[in-house]
Order: sequence, then structure tokens, then C-alpha cells
Amino acid sequence: MEMKSNGNKPTVLEIRGLTKFFGGLAAVRNFDLTLKQGELVGLIGPNGAGKTTVFNMITGLYVPTSGEIYFNGTNVVGLEPHEITRMGIARTFQNIRLFPNLTVLDNVRIAYHPHCGYTLTDGLLRTPRFSAKEKELTEQALNFLSIFQLDRIYNEVAKNLPYGEQRRVEIARALACNPQLLLLDEPAAGMNPREIIELMDLIHFIRERFDLTILLIEHQMRVVMGICEWITVMDFGQVIARGTPKEIQENPLVIEAYLGKGVTHVA
Repeated sequence: MEMKSNGNKPTVLEIRGLTKFFGGLAAVRNFDLTLKQGELVGLIGPNGAGKTTVFNMITGLYVPTSGEIYFNGTNVVGLEPHEITRMGIARTFQNIRLFPNLTVLDNVRIAYHPHCGYTLTDGLLRTPRFSAKEKELTEQALNFLSIFQLDRIYNEVAKNLPYGEQRRVEIARALACNPQLLLLDEPAAGMNPREIIELMDLIHFIRERFDLTILLIEHQMRVVMGICEWITVMDFGQVIARGTPKEIQENPLVIEAYLGKGVTHVA
């Protein structure tokens, strides 16, 4: 694929020396990463390499043992997850975390409520302001769902949807937070080949439609090699390679990390 050059674009995310210990175990050690505006970057590595731990530190679920995470020039280390979300970072999870007994519409409406514009008292008393704002939120959510062609199932309960559509709803909910940076944690997990193709198209679409920077963790190499412009590879908590998809495919350290010693010369 043709590589986009973002050398003149502003830096959205800069991570320096990020380290996380759990007891005596270093889950992540001296991790560095820079993302420019509009980039679509993959973060890959064997199970247990530390990829999701990196996501959890970026989004405030874990506090780093050391290191810095700058989002648009502001160090977000120590901030609460909801504060980081409001700054413009949204994510999905390895295991889909929808509210299973709520409708598709309500799952997306929830993302708008930090900006609902009414008080707790308005909500308890069902004031005219509450009613007007709730109507406005519903209209916004329906319009948003139509972008993802999910408006036709807006009243379906989330747990009753096929897996691929549940993932689309989760991504839509993340985007309803109006992020600048979207973190996707194994979005293709559990998908069939048709759903994977649709997901790849969706990721390209949302990047262009919402002018997003995207960092993607994924084990499906078809997805990573098919849509990512740059790839960072981790193993045992450390970065072992960076490059274009072609460079990563041919890197002997990456082949060894995935297949073990003794097969590099064969690959």
C-alpha cells in the first residue's frame, strides 16, 4: 500500500521510557512511541508481550512505574480514565464491553452523557430542560448510528447482535466521545473472514471520516499488514522492531519472536 507521510503533522501521542512493574515482573520496560496526526499504526507481538498494558497506561487504568505519556503536549500520567477520555482519547477492549441488556441506541447515548447539559436535579425532577436535552441526545445518537449503518437496529438489545455488529457498536460508542486518538485492542478477535474485511473497511472509513489517529493492537496479520502504515513490535515488554509492514514481515527478530529460535533462517 502507498505510505502516507506525516512528517509535517503535529505529534498527537508521545511516550517516553514507559515502564510498568507488577511486583518484580516488568510487564513493560522503556517503551517509546510517537504518533503523528492521522497515522494508523499497529502494535503487535506474541501473547504476554505487554501490548494491552501499554493501552491501560495510556488510558489511565494503570499508573506507570516510570515514564511519560504526552497527549497533545500534556502529560496524562496520573490522570483518571474519565479525564483522559474527555481530553480526546477513546478505546475499545479485547473483550467487548457493551452494556449487554441495553439497546444499541442506549449504548451510544451513554457516551454523550458527560456533555448532557443538565443537572442531577433536572434528572430527578424530570424538568423541561431534562426532557429537551434527552431528546437532543437521542437525535444525536441516532444520527451517529446512521453513519455506521446501525440505525436500522437501534432498538435491538446489544447481547442479541452478531459478534461483528457488537464490535461496530463498541467502536461507534468510542467515537461518540469525539476523540482525536482511538485505541483499538484486537478488534478482529473472534470475527469470521467476511467480518474481518468489513472491519478493515470500517477502520479506513472512520479514520478519514473523523480525522483520527489510530493505534491498533491485533493478532490477525491480515488486518495489521493490510491497513497499518507503520508497525511497532513488542516481545517480553520491550520494543524489538519498528517499520513498515514489509520491513516487519522480513525482520528476523520478529520472526523469532513469533516462531521461536531455529526457524529464522527457514523464514
